[in-house]
Amino acid sequence: MIYSQVLSQTNFVNEDELMYPFQERGLQFGDGIYEVIRVYQGHFYLITEHIDRLFRSAEAVKLTLPFTKERLFQLLGDLLKVNQIKGDAKVYLQATRGSALRDHVFPDVDANFYAYAQGLPRPIQKLTNGVAAITQPDVRWQNCYIKSLNLLPNVLAKQEAKEQGAFEAILHRDETVTECSSSNVYLVKDGEIRTHPETNNILHGCVRSRVKVLARQLDIPLLEKAFSTDDLQQADEVFLSSSTAEIMPIVKIDGNKVHSGEPGTVTKKLQKAYEEDAGLTASIFAQVR
Repeated sequence: MIYSQVLSQTNFVNEDELMYPFQERGLQFGDGIYEVIRVYQGHFYLITEHIDRLFRSAEAVKLTLPFTKERLFQLLGDLLKVNQIKGDAKVYLQATRGSALRDHVFPDVDANFYAYAQGLPRPIQKLTNGVAAITQPDVRWQNCYIKSLNLLPNVLAKQEAKEQGAFEAILHRDETVTECSSSNVYLVKDGEIRTHPETNNILHGCVRSRVKVLARQLDIPLLEKAFSTDDLQQADEVFLSSSTAEIMPIVKIDGNKVHSGEPGTVTKKLQKAYEEDAGLTASIFAQVR
């Protein structure tokens, strides 16, 4: 079942009654920012990290949000209650520079803010068996750390992955891997995890930040050090992370198996630690692999 509402300022509106402004800068310019927050068993996971990042993105694009962090916490909690979210779900929230006559210059209007809640089960089969990925040139702009609405290159890369029967596209700049179209990516070699440093060229993922914590707790070395597409082919394991994909094993890249073609030991350890950290009562490890 899907639960959906839209939050405009402090009003809850049924999705069928939503009137999206015609001259909305999010529509006309992609002039806005967003977040996707995971909900497990009716409770937010990593909500503080997501709200902090929303405010960092807003500052980076000179967008004044119409609320404090504390007020946003309250509003998002109310959104779950209105939608009666008890199970696994996601909350999408978006802030734009508002509605005004089309002009590249910032208008003197209030920001628009929207949010909705939608049921979203965990991708158990993919988490258990792993997924395929392809590699694609990273043709995005130089400020990927901002979680903006300008996602056309990501969309095209993700579509190419789908058309090739894969789950995700691993992006690279001159053969140096940055991240995926909608997730962060990691390789494991000789028991050590490597992932691209937190520069402007990647999104500083909330689950990525938790992977670093979990790896430290498990005494697994993690280096924020760039690697190449050739390194991917020589990796013992490859995995990705995001709020909706969690910690997902990648078992095939560009049609070639990653090592044995099965999810690896380090990835499984991180998956188990993630489930414990999120307070999940149903484990993927109860499933037959």
